Amino acid sequence: MRRPSSYLSRGEELDVTMTPLIDVVFLLLVFFLWTASFQLVEQMLPSRLTAVAGAAPSLRDEPPPPEEDFDRVVVRVRWHDGQPSWQINDTVVDSLAEVQRRLQDIAAIKRDAPVILHPAQEVPVGHVIDLYDVTRLLGFERIQFAASQPI
Repeated sequence: MRRPSSYLSRGEELDVTMTPLIDVVFLLLVFFLWTASFQLVEQMLPSRLTAVAGAAPSLRDEPPPPEEDFDRVVVRVRWHDGQPSWQINDTVVDSLAEVQRRLQDIAAIKRDAPVILHPAQEVPVGHVIDLYDVTRLLGFERIQFAASQPI
């Protein structure tokens, strides 16, 4: 048994608007195209993980990044008996001129090596500024100061 419809009894045509449906389909199409474009980029990201868990590490074809082949240079300044004492990567250096010579040798090899200046708290600021000026004059690009306390 069929129930009578109010639309058919009036004799009017049924009018269906397509605009909202087209808007929804367009938005879905844009969404899927937008998210699908990221899949290709995600697969191309460099990774050092092996494809199978527990497998032997794979050999890299490309050379290592420049940061891996050169350690950072840590220059420590300590204050002993009213005089500064200098240290480059745990090697004691006699004077600021010797620090400059050693840093010049490092700058000749790799100017963008990270240089970390690590002064003790009791060192006068003038000595730290002199050390900073030496590193800037030698052309180092990445000069950082070590924090003595956690930030």
